[in-house]
Amino acid sequence: MQYCIFTEPQQGFSYDDQLAFAQLAEHLGFTGFFRSDHYLRMGPGDPLPGPTDAWTTLAGLARETSRIRLGTLVSSVTYRTPGILAIQVAQVDAMSAGRVELGLGTGWFEAEHRAYGIPFPAKRFALLEEQLAIVTGLWSTPVGETFRFDGAHYRLEDAPALPKPVQSRVPIIVGGAGPRRTPAIAARFATEFNIGFQPEDVIAEKFAVVRDACRSIDRDPDDLLLSVALPTIAAGSRRDLERRAGAVGIDPETAAGTDILGDAAAITAKVERLRALGAQRIYFQLMDMRDLAQLEYLGTEVLPLLPR
Repeated sequence: MQYCIFTEPQQGFSYDDQLAFAQLAEHLGFTGFFRSDHYLRMGPGDPLPGPTDAWTTLAGLARETSRIRLGTLVSSVTYRTPGILAIQVAQVDAMSAGRVELGLGTGWFEAEHRAYGIPFPAKRFALLEEQLAIVTGLWSTPVGETFRFDGAHYRLEDAPALPKPVQSRVPIIVGGAGPRRTPAIAARFATEFNIGFQPEDVIAEKFAVVRDACRSIDRDPDDLLLSVALPTIAAGSRRDLERRAGAVGIDPETAAGTDILGDAAAITAKVERLRALGAQRIYFQLMDMRDLAQLEYLGTEVLPLLPR
């Protein structure tokens, strides 16, 4: 089992906030630090300090951490052309000495596209499929050879396919609750399938569907890492639980059936259930990046108890 921290910096957190969080997560022994890739705050609240670009941020963190894995959960195909994305990720992989993972999805937050003038086509699954083919194709092209791609949405001619990532295979994360295209795309391109923000029965169903999608193309389903991302409130007392939940707008009563909530014993029991469903990696979504005490509690009181 692997345990990662997942954050939402667009909700009002600076690069320095993210640096402190990532460095503490590394010190505490978490597998990875992952962040969303958004340019607009969701919901009401203070918009300051404004958004930070995911891959610019990860480049900085790559030079200021040494062990923890770094990635997006997930980048949107609408933000970057695939050739540029391949260069960015490969460069950050080199800057981190091979610790980068790329989560890529169709995108969904139309308001941020309008706010920053980013095109938001109605149909985006074909974009995702072509971008994954291009990014992985560029990285796998032998040095000295060129890469060509002629698709419905992108055309590359004689791309030098450089630079190469440090890792021989950068992990690719594809996720979502789509019933057909998402599992098929994950089976074809991904090293990891992620399902987020769903109750346990839905998680079990989606894991079964993506494993079937692997079998349908003669891929060993055990070759695909299965992961879960869930909002997390970690606290040793009811008072702290309610305070932390209130700070990020979570109702502990309504969230109890889906989210990861409670003290070390409660969180351990939840993780054990997720592991029994097939999860091999857990993303603890911590929304308040200035609450370093919550991360400290999760790392010192909970993490040592979790199954490995």
